[in-house]
Amino acid sequence: MTDGTDGASSTDGRGGARVAGGTDTAEGARARERRRGQGELESQVLAVLGTAAAPVTAAWVQERLGGGLAYTTVITILSRLYDKGAVTRSRAGRSFEWTPVADGAGLVALRMRKLLDREDDRDAVLSSFVSGLSTQDERLLRSLLAESGGDGGSGSGGEAHGRGGSQGRGR
Repeated sequence: MTDGTDGASSTDGRGGARVAGGTDTAEGARARERRRGQGELESQVLAVLGTAAAPVTAAWVQERLGGGLAYTTVITILSRLYDKGAVTRSRAGRSFEWTPVADGAGLVALRMRKLLDREDDRDAVLSSFVSGLSTQDERLLRSLLAESGGDGGSGSGGEAHGRGGSQGRGR
């Protein structure tokens, strides 16, 4: 029999088949309901790291996340965040201590820059992005560009930013 989740046979650990509609299926349904959205766990880990006064261990992060996450899951998320440049790590005995470089908004910004970096025609991508902004978001973006100084706040609109936008990368 199948457990109704993926069409594959499943056993109860003793060689017997699980019965559809039984306790195991109900547990599977609850597990599927708890499934997080893409990037949600990374954001939660960054939020927890943001509350730390100093670099912390993965066990510290795991304890504060709650929800019964496995230690290996926390390590995997921290390692992915490290690969993305959102956290730093330093050796502490046999393990690492972790420090956030970016918060949730910073992580989204990193993703946006990675996507932009993949494109050959940055001008077209940025132009399309800006043209899709609401009036309020466009005003906010103009204000942020003006605050950042340089030629970002004045000039001929978004065109200069598309070509010069890579200057701030790599910080």
